Amino acid sequence: MRFAFITAALLLAASPGALAAQDSVSLSLPESVPSDIFSGSRSKDVLVAQVLLDRSRFSPGVIDGYTGENTRRAIRAFQRANGMEETGKVSSELLEKLSDGNADSIVQTYTISDEDVGGPFVDIPSSMTAMAKLDHLAYETPLELLAEKFHMDQEFLKALNPGADFGKAGTKINVIAPGDEDLPEKVARIEIDKANESVRAYSEGGKLLARYPATIGSSTFPSPSGTVQVKAIAADPKYYFDPEGRDWGPDEKLTIAAGPNNPIGGTWIDLSKEGYGIHGSPDPSKVGKRASHGCVRLTNWDASELARAVNTGATVEFI
Repeated sequence: MRFAFITAALLLAASPGALAAQDSVSLSLPESVPSDIFSGSRSKDVLVAQVLLDRSRFSPGVIDGYTGENTRRAIRAFQRANGMEETGKVSSELLEKLSDGNADSIVQTYTISDEDVGGPFVDIPSSMTAMAKLDHLAYETPLELLAEKFHMDQEFLKALNPGADFGKAGTKINVIAPGDEDLPEKVARIEIDKANESVRAYSEGGKLLARYPATIGSSTFPSPSGTVQVKAIAADPKYYFDPEGRDWGPDEKLTIAAGPNNPIGGTWIDLSKEGYGIHGSPDPSKVGKRASHGCVRLTNWDASELARAVNTGATVEFI
């Protein structure tokens, strides 16, 4: 991994065979992690499954240790791809299969860098008119930056590190160890599955390279149907709003500066259907849970991963 870190505990069992013989994954927590972090509905096994799904490129979206619908869909997709019964549930069989080749530490220690806290950070207003007055739609806090860097929910990151000063360089914190953020092959075809709120990326030879949770339009503003193509790709895009033909938003044309908290996040994959694209999100925890105005919304890290692997002209099928 490209992050500078000192590996910490929360280790997987020594081998897949050991996993299969247990009811759950064997974990040990660093002393700095509060003992009650997995009380209530947050589960160690769910956390392990989420991290391993992320590494296997069956993204659960935001990693938080909770069993939400994005995690259940990711599990079902992984089970389907591996010929397993599609339960959507964490089991020893699932964890054994996921851990094959992925049995590294689930949690690592990371030292906050000067770059992490250097900013600038901004307070993001709620209205697009106010957003358009900002020079950059940056992260609001170092906590938000670090959470996205490690594919984590902000509240879970805080829970892992009670009392930590996320704004101070040199602070050592516990973070999860996500997967490699580069796909192994170029993406030739993308499937956008409306019913399962997911995006699947395939190679030229038809190999499934990645699966991501997604927000895909809404009943009021549905995404298009049929087949389109990738027209252009933009990292760190500006957002252009035109009220013509829209019954939502302000009554003026706006240009909103780039940044991870831009309405389309940090990535835009433009589609040949005018006005539609695949893009990131300023609020990754709401992906798959909140409707969009017709476009396809991913977490910023998933959108960035997909954009780096796809070329213009790739086929995009809405199914």
